[in-house]
Amino acid sequence: MNLQDDDFTLFGLKPTFAQDRAALDARWKDLQREAHPDKFASHGAAAQRVAMQWSVRINEAYQRLKDPLHRAAYLCELAGFPINAHSNTAMPAQFLLQQMEWREALDDAADAPSIERLMAEVQAARKDLLQHCALCFDEKNNVAAAVGSVRALMFLDKFAQDIHARLDRFD
Repeated sequence: MNLQDDDFTLFGLKPTFAQDRAALDARWKDLQREAHPDKFASHGAAAQRVAMQWSVRINEAYQRLKDPLHRAAYLCELAGFPINAHSNTAMPAQFLLQQMEWREALDDAADAPSIERLMAEVQAARKDLLQHCALCFDEKNNVAAAVGSVRALMFLDKFAQDIHARLDRFD
């Protein structure tokens, strides 16, 4: 293993959007067993520090690979198409109008069922965007076309957090 390997190489996976979560989880456990600092207790402090670095690196890679949004953004970055979400917030007008409508619906929602219906709509849009990412990355090999969907997913995930926060007020 090499600390400089990309996450997919580290986990022995093909760099694709679609990933088997059970296989990913099993590989993470195997890698953690191999690199766990306690395994190197008898090898001295230096070996334990290196094992700790490996453990941290494995956990960081696992966090990126297990989450579809983070995995998609990472695939874009690896292919030379960084998302730049903090510096590039331009989105298509249709998407922005939809965001405004959803925000207004959330502001106007007076009960939990209304908010839950909005959440279902947002989750359906998220599912469509994830399917588009899978198509772009794994079937069409068109990373550039996936960038907009990844950025839209970031907006949707943030909005879903806002919906959850609003739902929590009703509990």
